[in-house]
Amino acid sequence: MTAEQQNGVSDSRRFEFQEFGGPIAPQTYQLPAPASDEVLLKVNYCGVCHSDVHLHDGYFELGGDKRLNFAMPLPLTLGHEVIGTVVAVGDQVTGVKPGDQRLIYPWIGCGKCGACQKGEENLCVTPAHLGVNKPGGYADHIVVPHSRYLLDISGLNPGDAATLACSGLTTFSAINKVLPLADDQWIVVIGCGGLGQMALRILQAMGIGNVIGIDLSEEKRKLAQESGARHSFDPNTPKLNRVVAETCPGTVQAALDFVGNEQTAQLALSLLGKGGKYVPVGLHGGELRYPLPIITNKAVSIIGSYVGTLKELEDLVAFAKEKNLPPIHIEHRPLEGAAQAVEDLEKGQVAGRVILDAGS
Repeated sequence: MTAEQQNGVSDSRRFEFQEFGGPIAPQTYQLPAPASDEVLLKVNYCGVCHSDVHLHDGYFELGGDKRLNFAMPLPLTLGHEVIGTVVAVGDQVTGVKPGDQRLIYPWIGCGKCGACQKGEENLCVTPAHLGVNKPGGYADHIVVPHSRYLLDISGLNPGDAATLACSGLTTFSAINKVLPLADDQWIVVIGCGGLGQMALRILQAMGIGNVIGIDLSEEKRKLAQESGARHSFDPNTPKLNRVVAETCPGTVQAALDFVGNEQTAQLALSLLGKGGKYVPVGLHGGELRYPLPIITNKAVSIIGSYVGTLKELEDLVAFAKEKNLPPIHIEHRPLEGAAQAVEDLEKGQVAGRVILDAGS
């Protein structure tokens, strides 16, 4: 029996959908008791990620009227940026106790395959990712299979730190794939919403100043410069390549694409100098068509980046504490507003990140 059950709490809500594209609505479940290595947490905060929009839709756009349909089991409770307070632990759990507040690493694998054995659970082919393959944080409670996935965030603002589990981890991992940068080299951040702003904050904290932000939204371009970009541009600027070259002397060594559609891919590759690296992160979809001889002659690298490892999240949390990493633009909403938050994000009506407050 959990402490909450002892206090008369026996039910727990999950805000889930029964079919792809269907309504996100509360369902009541019996509060689970954790077994063996499991940890039960009361959800305090949960970020709303653009991946949640795609998961709710049930597919990725592949271009040419093609789709990649998802096969995860339904109903599904979204939410993978979660901070919670430990309520109960299984009899084999060490390292955490009831009352501890922790950030959850959600990108959990099978633990047995080659990727998992290398510490790359995020690349597991049979994953158990929370909020994707297993119930996530749009809920009153969440079960985590082992305490090693719980990170101590003492010293950080828990209302902001939830974003580290995906927005922060995804950008931190992508940035590390293009470092180091020389003094005359630039990095471009395409898409200055929640992920882009987080990337800009991390780059700023790393002391990297040659940063360009690109976004269709004037508001987000302003936020980009507030978040550390030295220059920001509208992607529809005529002869943008020439404008960037004249404004930013040196070469564009890296482009981080947090939109990930056909137009942004073409833009990123066109901006890169010789030896440059293009890292597509966003999942808006489409297909890449680009002349192969140019990739060869420019020695361009295209590096896919999918969230990050548990070790990288541990490093990011330590980095955030050391650098006092400033938060991105965050809007707090009650857990009951989960469905509206996903809808607003899909419509492009969220400037940074929505975090659902589920109570302490």
